[in-house]
Amino acid sequence: MSALSRLTATETRLFFREPMLVFFTLGFPPLLLAILGAIPTFREPEATLGGLRVIDLYTPIIVAMGVAMFALNSLSQLFATYREKGVLRRMRTTPVKPKVMLGAQLLMSTIMSVVTMLVVLAVGRLAFDVSLPRQLPAYLTGYLLTALAMFAIGLLVASLAPTGKSAGAIGTLLFFPVVFFAGLWVPRDNMTGALRTISDFTPLGAGVQSLQDATAGHWPQLLHVAVMLGWTIVAGGLAARYFRWE
Repeated sequence: MSALSRLTATETRLFFREPMLVFFTLGFPPLLLAILGAIPTFREPEATLGGLRVIDLYTPIIVAMGVAMFALNSLSQLFATYREKGVLRRMRTTPVKPKVMLGAQLLMSTIMSVVTMLVVLAVGRLAFDVSLPRQLPAYLTGYLLTALAMFAIGLLVASLAPTGKSAGAIGTLLFFPVVFFAGLWVPRDNMTGALRTISDFTPLGAGVQSLQDATAGHWPQLLHVAVMLGWTIVAGGLAARYFRWE
């Protein structure tokens, strides 16, 4: 096995040793979808939503929320903690460089977030008859762009936070406005014009709309692709500029 694959396996084992982290990143999104789907009115078509049901709108929102939880509450805090405890500094004296650790964490987070996405889609389909994406390549493209943008933001938090606790606090503060504009409290279709415009320029707002478009059989809109790429480039560039190994 390569150093990257061994570190990925090790980081995955360490991840599953944290029950609360596992619950909130893997278990909470499908559980939230199940709770929302249990509300009778959420399973009834609404004329104001073009015949869609509220649960149909919430499925991509919760998929995107799962990515945000990995990026802001897991990845950022873990790397800040590793730097605080000197793990990355000690790794610089070994053949396995800290960049491999970064790659392993990103790979593990991506795999786990994809698993969460598949579970959410399965729960939506089997329990509430939510339609699967009609345009699968477009859905995967939108998901990948969403993940890239959010992981870049998570790494930026890890770069700027002095400790693991502060990274967790910053990530939590960012999480709530990000998922608000993704439509968790007010679905994008029910937002006012001003809120919808702001949402279009947030990483999760653009991501959710791209996933909704793909579910309906369309490719993501150029605006939303540009927004997610912009967040990836800017946040990723700043993270690379300010990231400290020790």
